[in-house]
Amino acid sequence: MANDTKKGLNTNSNTYTIVYSAVMVIIVAFLLAFVYQMLKERQDANVALDKKKQILYALNIRGLGDSEAAKKYEEVVLSDVILNDDGVATPNDHEGAESNGFLLNSADYKNGDLVVYFCKVDGEDKYVVPVYGMGLWGPINGYIAVNADGNTIYGAYFNHEGETAGLGAEIKDSKAWQELFQGKKVYADGSDDVALSVEKNVTNTASEVDAVTGATLTSNGVRDMLKDGFAKYAVFFKSLQNNGEQ
Repeated sequence: MANDTKKGLNTNSNTYTIVYSAVMVIIVAFLLAFVYQMLKERQDANVALDKKKQILYALNIRGLGDSEAAKKYEEVVLSDVILNDDGVATPNDHEGAESNGFLLNSADYKNGDLVVYFCKVDGEDKYVVPVYGMGLWGPINGYIAVNADGNTIYGAYFNHEGETAGLGAEIKDSKAWQELFQGKKVYADGSDDVALSVEKNVTNTASEVDAVTGATLTSNGVRDMLKDGFAKYAVFFKSLQNNGEQ
C-alpha cells in the first residue's frame, strides 16, 4: 500500500534556514524603517532647535528653555539669507526663517553657499554667520555675531565634535572664553584682510584673543576657521562698512 503520510517541515534543512533568515531580515528592516520614520520628525525638530540655540548663544542670549528659545529665535532672527555669487544679500520677510539659509550645512559652506542671519537685538541690527573648521580630533564650528558696522564682534559661540575635555573642549564649554571675542575687530583698518585671530601671544589686543591654555592645536583650528570664514564673507561685511560711512 502506498505511503501517503505527509512529511512535516524540515526545520533542519538549509532551505528552511535561508528562508527563515531572509524573512527575519525583512521584518527587522521594516520595523527599523518604521521606527525611523516615526522618530525622524522629532529628531529633525531637535536638531533645528539646537541650531537655533547656538545662534542665540552667539547673540548673547542664553539660559532659555526649549519653548522659550524657539520663541526668542522667532523674535530676534528676522531672516536667513543666502548670499549670491557677488556676496550680496537680499533679505526675505520670513521672521525666523528656516527654509533658506537655515538648511545649509558645512558641505554647502565648503561649496561656497553662504548664509547670513539678519537679526535685531534690543533694536539694533546684528548679523550672524556660521564658520566651520577642524580641531585636534575632529570638526569644529561656530556662530559669530557682528554689529551693524560690519566689523565689531557682538558675540560668539563655538562647538566641536570631539575635543579633549578640559582642554580643547573649552572652546564650547567656556562661556568666559567665548566672551573674550566681544568687541574685537574682524578686519584690519581699511582692508579686507582678516585681523580677528586666536593667538598664544597676543600682540594686537583690538583683534586677537588668547588661545585656550594647553590646547594649542584646537586654538589654531579656531584661528584658521575664523580667518577662512571671514575671508569668505568679506564682500558682505565690507558693504555694511561702506553703507555706514555714507
